[in-house]
Amino acid sequence: MSLPDIDLSAVPAHVACVMDGNGRWAERRGLPRTAGHEAGLDALFDAVDGALEIGVQWLTVYAFSTENWSRPRSEVRFLLEFNRSILGARRDEMHRRGVRLRFVGGRDRRLARGLLKEMDTAAELTAANRRLTLTVAFNYGGRAEITEAVRRIVAAGIQPGEITEDTVGSHLFTPDMPDPDLFIRTSGEYRLSNFLLWQVAYSEMVFLDVLWPDFSRRHLFEAVAEYQRRERRFGGVDQ
Repeated sequence: MSLPDIDLSAVPAHVACVMDGNGRWAERRGLPRTAGHEAGLDALFDAVDGALEIGVQWLTVYAFSTENWSRPRSEVRFLLEFNRSILGARRDEMHRRGVRLRFVGGRDRRLARGLLKEMDTAAELTAANRRLTLTVAFNYGGRAEITEAVRRIVAAGIQPGEITEDTVGSHLFTPDMPDPDLFIRTSGEYRLSNFLLWQVAYSEMVFLDVLWPDFSRRHLFEAVAEYQRRERRFGGVDQ
């Protein structure tokens, strides 16, 4: 799909992606599952390039869920170390291109200090960038985020009668992040998988059969074109 098929004046401000299918991509090729994660990295940064090309302002990707800890230990170790290594390799490049890097999710003792330090360094280096905000959901779960928001509200002493949707939203991990306009999931699965449960209430959802390592900016453009064909009413009706 070429750019003329997209109305650049109506590009979704925020796109969220569940990057699914790395393991199946590798298994179909007789490769270890870790090879799928390595191939998925190229897909991610081609998606970043595509988002920059058409003017998406926010891109949020699901890199490691709270449920992923149940995967084989060798795969979990690889993912943790792999994500640490790519931060160092890509951080400066993203900074040069005006991309702000942010990370959302739990910061518990299962995450090595070195990995957390790399995350913090990348976030601090790129904090002033605004061309695109790339938010990486790592050790993240939507239910955990909402549960933590409830804890914060209780700790703040806010009374039940004072709690509104805005109250909950302001106590989420990233209260300044706009809700996604477009939600994309690859690999032919039709699930949210505990990703941004609060934020995607009115997102347009596009589910693609392509496995994530085969995803490219072309697929992003196709999803944006589909988004532009839809009518967003947010629960209302046309008068």
